[in-house]
Amino acid sequence: MKYYLVLIAGLGISAGTHAQSTLYQTSPQQALDYQLELFDKQLFSAVLYDNSRLLAQNLTSEQQKSAELHRAMAALQVESPDGPGLMKAYIFDHGNHPSVATAGLYMGDHFFYKRNYKEALDGYALVKTNSLSEANRAEVLFKQGYSHFQLKNYGAAAPFFDQAKTLNQPVSADAYYYSGFIAMENGNNAKAIADLQAAGKSSFYANKVPYLLTALYYQEKSYDQVISYAEPLLASGQSLDRKETINLYLAEAYYAKKDFANAAKNYDAFINAKKGTLSREEVYKAGISFFEIGNYQRATDYLKVSASATDEIGQSSSYYLGHAYLKLDNYQFATTSFQAASKSSFNKQIQEESLFNYAKASLQKGTFSTAISALDEYLDTYPSGKNRAEAETLLSEALINSNDYLRAIEQMDKIRNKSPRIQSAYQKVAYYQAMVYYRDQKYKQALSLLDKSQAFPVDKELLLETHFWKGEILAAEGNLPQAIRAYEAVRAMNPASNNPYAIKSHYGLGYAHFNSQNYPRAEEQFRLYTDKLRGREDKQNYDDALLRLGDSQYVQKKFGDAAATFQRAISESNSQIDYAYYRLAVVQNFQSRNNEALGNLDRLISGFRTSLYLEDAMFQKGQIYLEESRYNEASQAFTDLIMNRSNSPFIPFALEGRAVANFSLRNYDQTVADYRDILNNHPNSDNAETALKGLQETLALQGRSGEFGDYVAKYKSANPGSGNVQSLEYEAAKSLYFDKNYAQAARALENYLRSYPQSAQRSEALYFAGDAFLQAGDQERGLSFFRQLEKEPSSPQRVRAMQKIGAIELERGNYAAAIPYLETAAQNARSKVEEAEAFQGLMVANFEAKNYQPSITYADKLMTLDGIIPESTPTALLTKAKAQAGLKQNQQAELTLQLLVNEHKTIQGAEGLYLLALSLQQKGDIAKSNDAIFDSSGPYADFGYWYGKMFLLLADNYLKTGEDFQAKATLESIVERATNAEIKAEAEAKLKTLN
Repeated sequence: MKYYLVLIAGLGISAGTHAQSTLYQTSPQQALDYQLELFDKQLFSAVLYDNSRLLAQNLTSEQQKSAELHRAMAALQVESPDGPGLMKAYIFDHGNHPSVATAGLYMGDHFFYKRNYKEALDGYALVKTNSLSEANRAEVLFKQGYSHFQLKNYGAAAPFFDQAKTLNQPVSADAYYYSGFIAMENGNNAKAIADLQAAGKSSFYANKVPYLLTALYYQEKSYDQVISYAEPLLASGQSLDRKETINLYLAEAYYAKKDFANAAKNYDAFINAKKGTLSREEVYKAGISFFEIGNYQRATDYLKVSASATDEIGQSSSYYLGHAYLKLDNYQFATTSFQAASKSSFNKQIQEESLFNYAKASLQKGTFSTAISALDEYLDTYPSGKNRAEAETLLSEALINSNDYLRAIEQMDKIRNKSPRIQSAYQKVAYYQAMVYYRDQKYKQALSLLDKSQAFPVDKELLLETHFWKGEILAAEGNLPQAIRAYEAVRAMNPASNNPYAIKSHYGLGYAHFNSQNYPRAEEQFRLYTDKLRGREDKQNYDDALLRLGDSQYVQKKFGDAAATFQRAISESNSQIDYAYYRLAVVQNFQSRNNEALGNLDRLISGFRTSLYLEDAMFQKGQIYLEESRYNEASQAFTDLIMNRSNSPFIPFALEGRAVANFSLRNYDQTVADYRDILNNHPNSDNAETALKGLQETLALQGRSGEFGDYVAKYKSANPGSGNVQSLEYEAAKSLYFDKNYAQAARALENYLRSYPQSAQRSEALYFAGDAFLQAGDQERGLSFFRQLEKEPSSPQRVRAMQKIGAIELERGNYAAAIPYLETAAQNARSKVEEAEAFQGLMVANFEAKNYQPSITYADKLMTLDGIIPESTPTALLTKAKAQAGLKQNQQAELTLQLLVNEHKTIQGAEGLYLLALSLQQKGDIAKSNDAIFDSSGPYADFGYWYGKMFLLLADNYLKTGEDFQAKATLESIVERATNAEIKAEAEAKLKTLN
């Protein structure tokens, strides 16, 4: 109790003096001394309790003052509400007494240490500091200044600190520190620096002052002083308050002096301390520092943060971020960064440079359509831009490589005087777009584009290809004379003998002449084609051409040459070896080499049970036995066909053959039965009249001619004369069907079946009626006719109806119901088109029914029939990959998807790429997922939905790896450019969440 002792001395009271008095025990002094002992023991409540009794005694003036003062002091200590009032009353009542100053000091300190600075100031105001020692006066001045400081009254605080610091007392260091702080707050940096330097001389403030002084030197732009002051401090290793802040000011100073290496080091030191955050401007400077010293990866860490807002800093950050990513060969990130910078107009020069660099980076990563748009925009926006010449050159290159061929053509059509470079680009781009139209079977448009390509014959090899493809398209349209002229144009250019298109033109010419029934020319071309490809690994259409060569020779009755050609196909294990066996047998039959023919037919029948030529072979076998008069064997051969292939169109002819064989064997009952079967079940077949005559002859031999009349009547009913009303109605209805007037045909055929329910043409009419309703858009009624036909006896029409039912059930999503119908269609297919359609239906139906393994099996079968129906192979690969994924065969699925993406730039390939990238993402391989999209997405830009899904996935990948800036830029690009409304809405929703 320092001040208590002062008060005792001030009052002149001595406990020892009074203790010697004989009157002490009964005097008021004894009670006063007791109260002082209680106060000394901090029994303040007891002091207050005894105080009223003491003051009632007859006290001297000094004793009275002591009692009153200690009462006030005790009241303050116990927080009595009247404590301040008692103390102030004492001071006012005894203003000239020496104890008054000490009393004010006591009250001031009491409230000061209680942090009640307003009351403390009231107490200190009562102190006459001139009467205090320098040490006590400095302390009171500091406390007054500090109280004002805590009350945020810096103007009032400063004079007290200024007085206290000049007294050169221990508390002066505190005064210098706070005086310096106030000066700094008031912008008086010179005074702040001087005061803080003085405060820093004390050990207490030595580690607290440096960060403030560093800040002041920086504010004064004394960058050299910042460095010379702060660097030695940091190097000393001493403990410093807010050391990271010193690093930051050092970084800023070094940045101002363009010492980017030291700036970068200190920015990182601040961040690594993890005790604060940089402002966006400071983050930007850190990024620039690392960019300038070539640490591009670290530069991106900073710049992608400062690029987060749409302002001047954001634009500049995005610009430098783009260049940093270019240095890192990360063209995808570079494009999004430059794109973001090009959208801001704060700095016009940066905006122009960013747009140009966005285009260049897009070219470098292979997104040519994006590059074209950006270059087009640059040339329109900056017609006098410094990069104009380079932009025009790049544009022509982009147009050549673009997948957005139509836009490229549109762009080049705007150029009136096309330079040689543009002419070359135009020739190529028109050709590429023609190939897209050809792929989509848009032959008219394809021919138009090929004509445009030929208008600029810069590249002679490309010109040759355009002639070839014109031949292909014209042949597909059935315009054979024009197709031949186009193929001959290829030959007229005198290409090298090994030119692939020159070789292919032989194949095209061969088919064009073959289908024109010019078999000698067809033979010539097919021979040239097969001779040039024989022995090569890549034989293209060699197998097919060899068989057509044999067919051309056969039609010309060059049986020896034909036989040799078909035998060659068998020896070379031709991919259509079953056909080669069949045709060889037919030729050998003409050569009267029937035993050899039968041997080849047996090889086909036993070895190729699913062959499209199985029924032909079975029938031909029966025919040869008939020729050889081997009637039992002929009968058995025809029976095998009748029993095992009940839907075959050969059935009426097999019945006739068996009837002839049995007639020769004198099995007349069986002969009659077969002829009756033809007339009853196949009354419209081409051999119905022959069957009628055979039946008449056989019944006559048996003396049963009376039965013949019934069959004559049935035959006439089934085959009415040309003037018969029934015949006219049916033919009229069929004409409507074949003219594609389906609605009228449907009604006419329905009326015909209603009028003639027992018509011999019933099966055929039911099929035509069902298909007519189907083509007219009435699926339900069409299905009802196919269902009726399903209940009819076996026939080719019934098989076709089964295929239609399967297709309808498949379309309706009744996958399990579709499968048996499609299986029947596949088993009874009579052409590769029918077979491919059935396989595709079975593949899809089994997949949707979650029968994944059968779906894979049918996908593989469909791929063996590549090109028979449009896009069958990419559809098969996509479905196969999905089925493999369904079986958890993820590695196999990825391999299948990769094959699809590499080989087919179709909508299936677009979906396949999305699924491949998704699969890689799901197993955590984000980098490979991104690479798949970057490397392969370009050709799929026209498929808006799947292209958009890829980049939505890309944005998700960025978020998963903390690349929020790239995610945002990608989503903004999708919103701006997406052509699919669903994709745009999804991107907007994600962007809203991200923001």
